Amino acid sequence: MTNMLVRLFVKDFDSVEQPQVRRNYGLLSGTVGIVCNLILFAAKFFAGILTGAISITADAFNNLSDAGSSIITLIGFQMAGKPADEDHPFGHGRGEYITGLFVSVAILLMGFELMKTSIQKIIHPEDMSINLISIGILILSIIMKFWMSRFNRILGDRIQSASMKATATDSLSDCIATASVLVGLIISQVSGYNLDGFIGVLVALFILFAGYSAAKDTISPLLGQKPDPEFVQEISKRIMARDELIGFHDMVIHNYGPGRVMVSVHGEVPYHLDIMQAHDVIDDIEAEIKRDLGCEISIHMDPVIDDDDEMIALREQVEVIVKQISPKLSIHDFRMTRGPLRSNLIFDVVVPFDFEKSEEDITNIINEELHKLSPQYVAVIQIDHMYL
Repeated sequence: MTNMLVRLFVKDFDSVEQPQVRRNYGLLSGTVGIVCNLILFAAKFFAGILTGAISITADAFNNLSDAGSSIITLIGFQMAGKPADEDHPFGHGRGEYITGLFVSVAILLMGFELMKTSIQKIIHPEDMSINLISIGILILSIIMKFWMSRFNRILGDRIQSASMKATATDSLSDCIATASVLVGLIISQVSGYNLDGFIGVLVALFILFAGYSAAKDTISPLLGQKPDPEFVQEISKRIMARDELIGFHDMVIHNYGPGRVMVSVHGEVPYHLDIMQAHDVIDDIEAEIKRDLGCEISIHMDPVIDDDDEMIALREQVEVIVKQISPKLSIHDFRMTRGPLRSNLIFDVVVPFDFEKSEEDITNIINEELHKLSPQYVAVIQIDHMYL
């Protein structure tokens, strides 16, 4: 069913890195969400009137809020699909995250309101009447919501959309919530105990948890989260696939929204390699990554001396010193300037965020250990941080 809808309504559905294709996926997801949730709201509201159960009515309004969330999602994908302009040179891709955040807030507000209403029902319970029509509506609702969760999960994974994944999580929570309503109403009918308000509280807790999970998934990329390790690994593999490059460092990935990723990295080449050849190789790698991974990339060329035995041996000794401080540390851009009285060992040390030792402590320890090797050695250290 999902694949059939995608093929019918999303042109070039395999080109998920294209903004227009992403927009069409968003339009499909939003439209399906609006239609299904409005149907569920009408059916459950009717069942709530028939039975007088606040838990069913609460579940109905939960579906109404989901329909509103789908409208917000539609608006978000329309915003995200807008091309770059003078004021927004990196496009409007983060609009998708912003709308995902609005969806999360709407879910949380609905959860709080349903919690208040359900607590009132616990304090002041009312009689209910359960019938086959209301039970049938709840069963069909569970089936439909499960399909909607699966539908949005598939689409969200396909285009890596935080808002679609949030919608999928919400739909799955709705399944559990509606199943709880159904089981609770049956128990109430059989046992004679009115559990309606308590079930409503349970539904509200499911909704609040869904809102929290969705908010977490959308706030993180807005704040600037760590990039996907698989994406980093793929870029690394393509850089090192060329024999002319002997290493790389200082990779930074900026995410301006799905399909709008900027990458910068320093590529290490032997210093004796012809500069024009090295430049062509770098250009080829950039073009290949942009074409295949759908991101902008800029590779800075760093020449590396790879035939100086003394310098290579010193680098290995410095690596041992740094690893003794902590296995989490690493070095790059190692070079050496020799003089009659002193030799400067110039390199960068990559330090994790919130490392237990200060930058000054790290520099002092390395210099002390180098002085043990020779009083001539002086470390000129630049502290770097890992952004991956």
